[in-house]
Amino acid sequence: MSRWGLTIPLTGVPLAEHREIVAGLSELGYTDAWSAETNGTDAFTPLALASQWDPALRLGPAIVPVYTRGPALLASHAATLADLAPGRFVLGIGTSSDTIVERWNGIPFTEPYKRTRDTLRFLRKALAGEKVKEEYETFSVKGFKLENAPATPPPIVLAALRPGMLRLAAREADGAITNWLAPKDVRTVRSELGDDPELVARLFVCPTDNAEEARGIGRWMIAAYMNVPVYQKFHEWLGRGDALRPMNEAWAAGDRKKALEVIPDEVVDDLIVHGSPEACRARIREYVDNGLTTPVLAIVPGGGLSPAEAVRALAPNAG
Repeated sequence: MSRWGLTIPLTGVPLAEHREIVAGLSELGYTDAWSAETNGTDAFTPLALASQWDPALRLGPAIVPVYTRGPALLASHAATLADLAPGRFVLGIGTSSDTIVERWNGIPFTEPYKRTRDTLRFLRKALAGEKVKEEYETFSVKGFKLENAPATPPPIVLAALRPGMLRLAAREADGAITNWLAPKDVRTVRSELGDDPELVARLFVCPTDNAEEARGIGRWMIAAYMNVPVYQKFHEWLGRGDALRPMNEAWAAGDRKKALEVIPDEVVDDLIVHGSPEACRARIREYVDNGLTTPVLAIVPGGGLSPAEAVRALAPNAG
């Protein structure tokens, strides 16, 4: 069975009001629920609730930053979720961004590749129940051992936007997580990751027939992300650098209005899934046909649908 994930919590819906929506996800054909961690809910609490609301779902954070928790605390969080959802939890970790790590949390965003690699190696040992006493390049751990290591250590997948991290994911992790890409870009990512590892991608989906409505929303989202250095470099690698350069230059000059105006429709249509729910489901399947293992829908309000209605309309069993 192909996977079909949903990002929780849904935009505009308080976490406490998600029980009814989440409890019916597997019946609609959803296989996964994936959280995120930026400036809203933390990554783990929504998954802890979902583990009890729908015991058939696979659960994962996409992603937990490797800087904002100490290694031992991160292992404890992961072990707790693995205990709540045995065999159904996947740990997604990554660098996050300099904005979240340094500007918001006051933590130096240094050596991101090495920090991710070292955290992955530590977690492998800790979640297997080993006592860890080791000097890594970016931190040291002196005698940590989980009190209750999970009976089944969870798979670990890495956020990976460019070749170096994708190759690390292929060598040492159980898969990779990416986002902000078009179906054709999946093949580029696969060229570095290989054919076998799981590839998870968050897809931004706006179920509306009004293309201008979707593009207007999409431009704001693209501007917010594509001026972050890690995403700017990602799209240069994907071949979208020239198309996004006028936006990057206007944004750097402080002209937000112009930055939005110069984002081409083609770029928005590449990166935002929009159209009728039927058209959106067909577009999502294009990603899968190009090598995506696990699409994770992030529903963008549009088309007059409530979040709960959009979840039902975009479900694989809806068509």
